[in-house]
Amino acid sequence: MINKVGQIMLYVNNQDEAVRFWTEALGFHIISEENNGQGMRWIEIAPAQDADTSIILHDKEFVAKMSPGLNLGTPSLMFFTANLDELHKDLANKNIKVGEIVNMPSGRVFNFADYEENYFAVMEKSK
Repeated sequence: MINKVGQIMLYVNNQDEAVRFWTEALGFHIISEENNGQGMRWIEIAPAQDADTSIILHDKEFVAKMSPGLNLGTPSLMFFTANLDELHKDLANKNIKVGEIVNMPSGRVFNFADYEENYFAVMEKSK
């Protein structure tokens, strides 16, 4: 039986730029980085060193060659935060494209875009 989400594969055009975005702009940590010596490089990042779920940054072009037909679109990721207003202001101050804060039945949420115009969401869950 599946009991948790372990890793999310995110396919990007520029892995180094993606690492800079996630680590410098969002404060994620590099958990591991590996290269098989044949062009396959993957970088594991997470919001904390001991996070239960991590994101693997894969080179979109390389994966497309290895697995034709694989859906390489951006997954819809929802992150959680304890202080939505502070995070929204911080990202906007870093010139990251952020959407308006919206009230939803389960909490307040906004979206943001990375350097490749992939959109993600952040929610502060209702208590």
